[in-house]
Amino acid sequence: MLVITRREGEEVVIGDPARPLGVVRVAGVKGDRVRLAFEFPREVDVHRREVADQILSERPQVVGAIKPTASGGQG
Repeated sequence: MLVITRREGEEVVIGDPARPLGVVRVAGVKGDRVRLAFEFPREVDVHRREVADQILSERPQVVGAIKPTASGGQG
């Protein structure tokens, strides 16, 4: 895990700096609360941890996968 210190208004670039996947900016600090701004393409999901955990708990559990046979299943 990377831990860094940023001040209000400072940013962290995610991915290649020439073509970043996204940017996280410290939008504000008030007491013990920090506001973060996330700038990512719409197709990239961004969730709070509790929401991500809920999404995972609601997904059906896949035990194994069915793989096709080398002959294509005919014989």
